[in-house]
Amino acid sequence: MRHKVAGKKLSRHVGARTALRRILVKQLFEHERITTTRAKAEAIRGQAERLITLAKKGNAAEQASAKVHARRLAAARLNDAKIVKKLFDDIAPRFAERKGGYTRLTKLGQREGDRAPMVLLELVD
Repeated sequence: MRHKVAGKKLSRHVGARTALRRILVKQLFEHERITTTRAKAEAIRGQAERLITLAKKGNAAEQASAKVHARRLAAARLNDAKIVKKLFDDIAPRFAERKGGYTRLTKLGQREGDRAPMVLLELVD
């Protein structure tokens, strides 16, 4: 039984699963919308929303050390300085007044090859 085990396995080992989630979140922040399977989108949605909240709190912090700390936490999860800069400078200010729900899932139907349910995961305007 998988009692109290968070997250979906996505048919991958730990390293591959971590890399997949990191890549999908980076692509979401870079392109602001991605097309992927429903399981993968649901697996990364919470992580992306937590990173946006972290960026919002980092921008709103008064102390310089708190701002730097927030950027370092985001950089540790994304491993891409360009995406971290876009997250803090472009994406987080857009959601400054919004309390949550930064992403939207739109069903697109099934993929032709294996009939996997596809969705469009995008940042809300």
